[in-house]
Amino acid sequence: MSFSSSEASTSLQASPSHALAPYGWDAGWEAEFAPHAEQGLLPGRVVRVDRGQCDLVTADGLIRADTAFVTPHDPLKVVCTGDWAAVEPVGGNPRYVRTLLPRRTAFARSTSSKRSEGQILAANVDHAIITVSLAVELDLGRIERFLALAWESGAQPLVVLSKADLVPDPTGLSYLVEDVETTAPGVQVLPVSSATGEGVEVLSAVVSGGTSVLLGASGAGKSTLANTLLGEDVMTVQAARDVDGKGRHTTTTRNLLLLPGGGVLIDTPGLRGVGLWDAEAGVGQVFSEIEGLAADCRFHDCVHESEPGCAVTAAVEDGALPVRRLESYRKLLRENQRIVAKTDARVRAEILKDWKRKGAAGRAAMEAKRGRIR
Repeated sequence: MSFSSSEASTSLQASPSHALAPYGWDAGWEAEFAPHAEQGLLPGRVVRVDRGQCDLVTADGLIRADTAFVTPHDPLKVVCTGDWAAVEPVGGNPRYVRTLLPRRTAFARSTSSKRSEGQILAANVDHAIITVSLAVELDLGRIERFLALAWESGAQPLVVLSKADLVPDPTGLSYLVEDVETTAPGVQVLPVSSATGEGVEVLSAVVSGGTSVLLGASGAGKSTLANTLLGEDVMTVQAARDVDGKGRHTTTTRNLLLLPGGGVLIDTPGLRGVGLWDAEAGVGQVFSEIEGLAADCRFHDCVHESEPGCAVTAAVEDGALPVRRLESYRKLLRENQRIVAKTDARVRAEILKDWKRKGAAGRAAMEAKRGRIR
């Protein structure tokens, strides 16, 4: 459906790129939007989604629109915070989102449901800020999961160790940072304290360029961190439990917020489950040292278990590669393969073939063993 509203055309010609530039609008988005502009539609960025409707910021201000025209069966293609959309001009009641612009990046995970569907958490993100509280013991495996999803999304990950003031010993804090750096090759690890201001200036400089999303478990300090970056108490904050450092879901929706120093921030609810969703490349990025070692294995299809000439297991044996890293790598690859297999018949067939091969090898080994016993 096409619109001929002169108000819409004037608004687009008047320089909407300048009005929306603080929210990430650039020449690339303008070029992408050109066909929709010819139809009289307005560009807007989704700042919040709520039950079939969404709030968008446009050149004319904040509006609410209905998403009925862009509600597909695929949960990964529904309207999401961070999306750029083409919206009907003033006059409609309600106004509708007519289409979404193709996403540059998308942060997705598998849901906790038994159907193993994908869930889109944030769109068009430049920086994925994985927030980890130092009030509790570090869970390196969980950090690796977040990192795999972040790399797969196309965003640049950053690990923020929040509540750094709770580790008063500088040496102890350095050790914690080193542990996470080993877990996150190629990723900046930044200790931050909203209470003392440690690391805040560096983090503010990072988020000032582009769109950033805050990710982490409940009680990680995301809302406090958001308020610190915003310079005011916009997000409600609740205390974490002393017994385990966990908190309730202070943030219940994903909200896109304009930062005073430039850039925009998407705050998200605490994530209890961090399931992978077709993130094989992301897993490989997280465990880049293992992928590098694998290039020297004798067999190109080595699974790094008991094959002769395996460079990965050799690195574990000589202490160059922590066994925990290899176990985590195997676990995430297996999990990701199971997720992909549920939607990809070819992968299911390959897994079945592998099971049969291993079963045949196991039976042959048992027969050989029985022969020796006789």
